[in-house]
Amino acid sequence: MANEGEATDPEKTDSFKLLGILDVKNIPCARESVLYGSLGGLAVGLGHFLATSRVRRSCDFGVGSFILTTLGYWVHCRYSNAKLKIQQRKLQEAIRNKILFEGTKFDPEKQKTSSEGSRS
Repeated sequence: MANEGEATDPEKTDSFKLLGILDVKNIPCARESVLYGSLGGLAVGLGHFLATSRVRRSCDFGVGSFILTTLGYWVHCRYSNAKLKIQQRKLQEAIRNKILFEGTKFDPEKQKTSSEGSRS
């Protein structure tokens, strides 16, 4: 029973830190960025090696591709998350205003229907 309390405690959850600095488990987009970066670097490095048979240059291409792919996906993912959070915030505000003004003279739907009804 004592172990159950420890497992549910959010402060004591295991986290995986990459190179001791990047907490992959808790930072959004970090896990996917590192995975896609490593796959991209491996593919480019291996492809360059198979094409040219130059080991050192292929490793350089692989590491460069890893860095570019990781940073590119990181920027794309963080931008998408920020855009989604802004949309969620706008939607929450619209729902809050709908609940607050529903049935009053400030209700936007009531104003639309009354203005459409007076035109007919």
